[in-house]
Amino acid sequence: MFLTAFGVWSWIIWITFAKNLWDSDRAWAADGSPTAYFIVHAVLTVVSFVLGTVIGVIGWRALRARRPQSA
Repeated sequence: MFLTAFGVWSWIIWITFAKNLWDSDRAWAADGSPTAYFIVHAVLTVVSFVLGTVIGVIGWRALRARRPQSA
């Protein structure tokens, strides 16, 4: 259950972070192009989404494997 909960929690946290990043004044240069700050944190966000998903799927599969199999 912990791994599944971690996967869900990760998505909740990083969606909020991504929205805040997008709206941040430090994310965009005066000409509208993304700054290094934005790029680094966008990569961090994507990696965290991927890891959260993988961990959540592992947890979900473990939960399903523990259920008694119907005959």
